[in-house]
Amino acid sequence: MQDLKGRVAVVTGGASGVGRALGVRLVAEGAKVVLADINQDRLDEAAADLGGGTIGLKVDVTKEESVQALADQVFDRYGAVHLLWNNAGVGLGEAQRKIWTLPANDWKWGIDVMVLGVVYGIKAFVPRMLEGGDEGVVINTSSTNGGLRSLPNTPIYAATKAAVTSISEVLHQQFLREGGKLSAAVLFPGPHTVNTSIMASRRVRPTEYAGTEPEAPVAYETMQDLVRVTGLKLQLTEPEEVADFAVEGVKAGRFWLLPESEDGDTMIRKRIDGLLARANPPSAW
Repeated sequence: MQDLKGRVAVVTGGASGVGRALGVRLVAEGAKVVLADINQDRLDEAAADLGGGTIGLKVDVTKEESVQALADQVFDRYGAVHLLWNNAGVGLGEAQRKIWTLPANDWKWGIDVMVLGVVYGIKAFVPRMLEGGDEGVVINTSSTNGGLRSLPNTPIYAATKAAVTSISEVLHQQFLREGGKLSAAVLFPGPHTVNTSIMASRRVRPTEYAGTEPEAPVAYETMQDLVRVTGLKLQLTEPEEVADFAVEGVKAGRFWLLPESEDGDTMIRKRIDGLLARANPPSAW
């Protein structure tokens, strides 16, 4: 899909971070952009800032009926969708906590947003995209953490992103079997930790996902804090860099939207070599 002018693009998690940056880049490409998010105030602000006819529609990706309603509104308005970015995510404040101490509701919230949110997006949009017969791409946001290898600091986040990578690979294969014009892609934002406000999502955590056990003190509020606490490389990638890379990758027809990185390539080789050797995982990546 080399020319995005006039194409209809839906971006979940679109009010901030990578989602908002994707919206900016897509508008610049001439696309008709729908930003979808649970935060209506930030949606309205982002849509107004982007211009280009951008609209913001409220959605709760943890609710299948909400995602279906989003699809209904978009198809009623535009008659088609060509780019679906399943991008919504949350920060769980799980770093420095043991996997056996994490409340079940932490798992439910992470899985409902970052796994079922992708599944609901596929279910709501793909049948009508197939029926429309136009060229289209479904892009799911994963992470090198979980999507390619799992860091011990964030068990829930890593598990959800492993699932997203698997879902995306299956979707790619099933689209090939359909023989139509739809394709899939999986985005690994990076190459470094992305400088977003994802940690702020804990402040608006729905009451239905309230922790059933007292939460340990959270030692970070920003991504800068997170990289210091978890020992990651003290270098950040900006959302605009991710958006530029992702859109160029979609235009080039790539499935693996994975930035080149010496550290990342070393990690991938280490994991593959370990699998082939049937070796135990390393104590650190």
